[in-house]
Amino acid sequence: MPEEIIDVAEVSEGQGGEDGEPGDAVEMPVVELLTGRGFVTGKSGSGKSNTMSVIAEKLLDGGYPVMLVDTDGEYYGLKEEYELLHAGADDECDIQVNPEHAGKLAKLALEDNVPIILDVSGYLNEEDGKELLTAVAKQLFAKEKKLKKPFLMVVEEVHEYIPEGGGLDECGRMLIKVGKRGRKHGLGIAGISQRPADVKKDFITQCDWLVWHRLTWNNDTKVVGRILGSDYAEAIEEMGDGEGFLVTDWSEQTRRVQFHRKQTFDAGATPGLEDFERPDLKSVSDDLVSDLKEISKEESLREDKIDELRKELQEKENHITDLERQLREAREMEEVADKFAKAMLDQSRNRRANPYIDGGEQANLGAYEQQGVPNSGGRIDSPTDIETDTKKTGTDTAEGEANQESESEANESEETAENRPPLDAIREQLDALEPVERRMLAFYLRDGPATPEDAHVATGGTDDREIAYSHNRTLRQRGFVQHAGGGEYVAALPSLLAALTDGEMDDEDRQEALSTVAGELPDLGE
Repeated sequence: MPEEIIDVAEVSEGQGGEDGEPGDAVEMPVVELLTGRGFVTGKSGSGKSNTMSVIAEKLLDGGYPVMLVDTDGEYYGLKEEYELLHAGADDECDIQVNPEHAGKLAKLALEDNVPIILDVSGYLNEEDGKELLTAVAKQLFAKEKKLKKPFLMVVEEVHEYIPEGGGLDECGRMLIKVGKRGRKHGLGIAGISQRPADVKKDFITQCDWLVWHRLTWNNDTKVVGRILGSDYAEAIEEMGDGEGFLVTDWSEQTRRVQFHRKQTFDAGATPGLEDFERPDLKSVSDDLVSDLKEISKEESLREDKIDELRKELQEKENHITDLERQLREAREMEEVADKFAKAMLDQSRNRRANPYIDGGEQANLGAYEQQGVPNSGGRIDSPTDIETDTKKTGTDTAEGEANQESESEANESEETAENRPPLDAIREQLDALEPVERRMLAFYLRDGPATPEDAHVATGGTDDREIAYSHNRTLRQRGFVQHAGGGEYVAALPSLLAALTDGEMDDEDRQEALSTVAGELPDLGE
């Protein structure tokens, strides 16, 4: 069976001899193109994209499968004559795809023989395009291990994926793997770049066929000199549009050729001032993309579900945070209530032990005790009374009766303190507040939440922050206010009353008691 070949160029003017006369056809074997490793290079406008389009058109004419990785949106013009699946990120594509579609794309290309333009030009994030290319290359490589079907993957701007300088990312490593090991599985790769100096030399030197179009930058011509020789490095600067040196493993000669012009719409042409009409483009059957659309639909539903679950999780986390805050505030209020009740009980016991001592009289008691005067039952009248009492007969009997009376009073006082109404305890603490603190508490209760400065100013105080927080600290330590977040405070009387009663009052009684306390607070104008 004769070898399948495609006619892509003709011998250039000035080239002759063993390689043919100018105008002779230049042909390339199909199997070598599909399974081999190729490299096409040249500066912008030299004809490298046209060369690859000509090769692609010839392969498509023969029904051979190809995938074109398009980084600049240059190849959709092929759809003027051929039914290709245009997959990418733009709305102009037949289908919008992501790495989830990689397996299906590989199946369409290899098993269903569908030519594909994998358009990564529409991805705003370069990494998204690389992620898609990596996934597709992996799927092609994996499937070709079993199918071993001749197939060519063309990669534009290959220097972006396998650069000469620096390390390779996952995408670069995968393309190098295809270049080194893909041939034995039937998977070929062709890279295109306008800067050969920027492409990893390991890739260039292992290529089976290379096309060198016009290059003028010194670093690039040096690459030509190292690979082809110094004569070619000088000549390549004078190459015409579409003209290049063709080097192949199946020919021992380096031929100077003129590639044909592509037949389809040139989507990669530099825009000019003249208007042009975009031709009608062919599309693949909807049946071919139905599975891809289903994947897109499932992916969209999955993303929606993930977003929904994230929102639910955030709501639950917010609820947990709120419950933790409420629990923390409840514990703090419980501690304040315990301290509040203990303070009231200690105060009552002190009065029980020394019922006639208050304020300055405590100093008198200290003076009397220093004089060695006993405290009979905790009652102190005056030094004269004490002296008279000690001279009376039957002192022991009198002291016993006094002690019994004192013990009785103590028991009664303790019982009264332990059963003291919470409202009375709160009232007593309110009475101990300074007027400005009472007004601040009234403001919190009626207009809170608010910052200490706002509460202080609203009740006639200054805007001095230190003074405002000093008064606010008193209210907080007594359990009358609590932090509400954001530097603001609210009245804690409802929580304090609930903590003090501990279930002994129902909500209605507690509300009535709270209204009573609130009614005793001053108006803000007082």
